[in-house]
Amino acid sequence: MTPGKIILLNGSSSAGKTTIARMLQQLYAEPYQHIALDQFRDGMSERFRGLNSPDGDTGARGLNVVPVEREGERMTEIRFGDVGRRVLRGMRRAIAIFAREGNHVIVDDLMFEKSFLLDYLDALKGLHVTFAGVRCDLAVVNAREATRPGRFPGTATSHFDSVHAHCIYDVEVDTTESTPRQCARQIMRAAESTPRAFDQLREKFGVDC
Repeated sequence: MTPGKIILLNGSSSAGKTTIARMLQQLYAEPYQHIALDQFRDGMSERFRGLNSPDGDTGARGLNVVPVEREGERMTEIRFGDVGRRVLRGMRRAIAIFAREGNHVIVDDLMFEKSFLLDYLDALKGLHVTFAGVRCDLAVVNAREATRPGRFPGTATSHFDSVHAHCIYDVEVDTTESTPRQCARQIMRAAESTPRAFDQLREKFGVDC
């Protein structure tokens, strides 16, 4: 069976990844399965979705939303415990299985840590991956975040730079002024060629191909 193609979108919370993913689904003639971190977060047991949960609590072992202060600025961090990290590893390998079964996939995720990117390089070995960076001005991101239900203020600020810190992309889009359709078209053009970003990242980090 010919494996499906993968488009991996990485960017801060509220940068516009999900909107772009849905636009890509509309523009492609062939079906693309949208797989997002939020879907796996929502599928976790409520006991393992913490809100400022202390160490040792089930909330801290899963996905924990923690208010912090950096240089006098209040923001919100997302932290993953052992259960949360296991779910993330399973998600990445589920994406690989989808693609190996012939399904095209659009992934909507955040590379909170270098280790998350390294695990993607391992999980998606041998697959056609277009790695797309989704950016947006911080002021616009914060304005969007403020209008979204269930979002905590300062979440995007806490990881705004770090999600891109270790990445090399096949294509980067900016949703500050570009429309979702314009961004999706840019990504589609990049996906038509032979993506090189994951190969470059494997070489950069010395990851076995």
